[in-house]
Amino acid sequence: MQIESESDTMKHLYTIAITIVCLLVTAPAHAQEKVYDIVIYGGTSGGVAAAVQAKRMGKSVILIEPTKFLGGLTTGGLGATDIGNKGAIGGISREFYQRIRKHYDDESNWKHEKKSDFKGSGHAPNDDAGWTFEPHVALAIMNAFIAENQIPVIYGQRLDLKNGVKKQGTRITAITMESGHTYAGRMFIDATYEGDLMAKAGVSYHVGREANKTYGETLNGIQVGNATKHQFARKVDPYVKPGDPTSGLVPRVTAEHPGVDGEGDHKVQAYNYRLCATDRPENRRPWPKPANYDEKQYELLLRNFEAGDLRRPWNPVLMPNRKTDSNNNFAFSTDNIGMNYDYPDGDYATREKIVQEHIDYQQGLMWTLANHPRVPREIRDHFTTWGLAKDEFLDSDNWPRQLYVREARRMIGQYVMTEANCRGSRIAQMSVGMAAYTMDSHNIQRYVTKDGHVLNEGDVQVGGFPPYPIDYGSIVPKAGQCANLFVPVCLSSSHIAFGSIRMEPVFMVMGQSAATAAAMAIDDNVDVQQVDYAKLRIRLLADKQVLEWTGPRAGSAQSIAVRDVKGIVVDDTQVEREGFDHTGHTVGPFIGVGYRHDGGENRGKQWIRFTPDLPAAGKYEVRLAYSTHANRATNVPVAITHAGGKTEVKVDQKKPPTVDKAFVSLGVFTFEKGKAGSVQIGNAEVNGFVIADAVVFVAVAE
Repeated sequence: MQIESESDTMKHLYTIAITIVCLLVTAPAHAQEKVYDIVIYGGTSGGVAAAVQAKRMGKSVILIEPTKFLGGLTTGGLGATDIGNKGAIGGISREFYQRIRKHYDDESNWKHEKKSDFKGSGHAPNDDAGWTFEPHVALAIMNAFIAENQIPVIYGQRLDLKNGVKKQGTRITAITMESGHTYAGRMFIDATYEGDLMAKAGVSYHVGREANKTYGETLNGIQVGNATKHQFARKVDPYVKPGDPTSGLVPRVTAEHPGVDGEGDHKVQAYNYRLCATDRPENRRPWPKPANYDEKQYELLLRNFEAGDLRRPWNPVLMPNRKTDSNNNFAFSTDNIGMNYDYPDGDYATREKIVQEHIDYQQGLMWTLANHPRVPREIRDHFTTWGLAKDEFLDSDNWPRQLYVREARRMIGQYVMTEANCRGSRIAQMSVGMAAYTMDSHNIQRYVTKDGHVLNEGDVQVGGFPPYPIDYGSIVPKAGQCANLFVPVCLSSSHIAFGSIRMEPVFMVMGQSAATAAAMAIDDNVDVQQVDYAKLRIRLLADKQVLEWTGPRAGSAQSIAVRDVKGIVVDDTQVEREGFDHTGHTVGPFIGVGYRHDGGENRGKQWIRFTPDLPAAGKYEVRLAYSTHANRATNVPVAITHAGGKTEVKVDQKKPPTVDKAFVSLGVFTFEKGKAGSVQIGNAEVNGFVIADAVVFVAVAE
């Protein structure tokens, strides 16, 4: 095994680390006989953190990794750490990033540029951690974690997908690999990106997008109406013979109708490889051309250029030593849209074909951008100045080892994280860590519009909220399904909430919390669903996990957090509606992360209804939230349904709200207990835009 390290001072430590690891990686002959306290399947960043914590808890542990390297995406090219607010990251996860900082504080580790010349982000002078890094540095640190804790690692062993999970009742007793090696344990952790152990243990899960109605969300399901990001900026013809639908479609476009907004489907957001590229000639190799290169696969890209879109279709984020973590950008880029639907539930042969297809596609894309004569000269010149870094991924021909599996299976566990958790209108009560990223889904399909051009669908990017807690119930199965399994990566979440949670630092946080709870379940001889949360919380805090956010509530100076509003709040994320499909967050103040509006269209055909669940009958002051602007309507029709009937009022949304700078009072009304009352906003005969943000019901003393 080869160490890819630059620092002479670190080489000695990492050489010792790998020596220890190598002594431990061979499966012992008595593996079938030994019963480990905790068996971890999946050496992702979350799996490594879980293994380290298990050892720190005094438990015997074994880590089984199907590939030949640890760390998953963290060591596989994703060096631009995605998290949003880094103050939400603690514990072993933060230890990792603190080691990154220590490595780059050493000037000798800057081989291809001076530290003072680094123009990238992630290394602020006042930060105790470093957040951007080269793949080989991340791998060395992961390996050091394993070596320091003397954790046995089994490489290259995959779960037998047919008979690999042995259970007695609701408890897993052992798992068997394709090789026949069996590993018995008292507790199990599935830390893979795919969730194979979880699925084969009989645990409920979901693949694809749920309908909005499943969990009362607004950003789940099909999102044609939100198709504004990473989109075609020009009209591009998708037909083999332009203008002739009978000639068929060019590759990478589907003839299937995209579906109805808000409805669920089986489709999965796009995967890609995060490329470690460099523009240093001495460390750069040209983009490889796949042996099976087919220029027809890039016809849409070429037509997009010819239509006048001259944007460079990638996002190269600078890493130390003049390298990048390069991601998808714009309409036709490194995301291989629509080619991964069979991956989550696929067998190994199916997945291997999909992986190879992604390699061929992305290598062919980069070669095309640098060499094809139909690519504009300025674009070609740019991409020929970049290439794969010669000193990274030495065992895989400098290509990243890990496909970015952004989403595969998601468990349906004791608690399902949803959009409401992200927005702060629903708070997890048993926090085991924090998430802090934008609700982010990459594109899912590419289709033909009615007027005969191509568009992408599925990209959603909605943020502006503060860090929020992830519930313990989201990393354990439902009671009765499996009593000794934790799932910290394919955790229980809706599609759109997972888009916020699915970040590598969070997976490390969840892995540590899962291992802590596993150790406690062993000590107390209880099922994972019965772990004493109060005791778990004490230990997590002692181990420097961040469980609550004490910083600013609002993610924007324009935003007022739902939890900070007096009264019973019904936000625009909790409504029934016909229309009001447009969202905004540019004009404040507003409640939560934004507001809805009618787009100034379809007058008389749009309505939105806010229905509270009142704890008691009585009088309530009803307050309406909106943000004012010159384009707002002065005659917005609002109907309040209450115990005495229905009252209709008109609201001038050009006038600034007078109550707490966000609300206008609609009056005091008597309501029955429960959901009998409501406030409905329409847009009939209005003279401007209609804003629907939130309605608050404030109890009035009799």
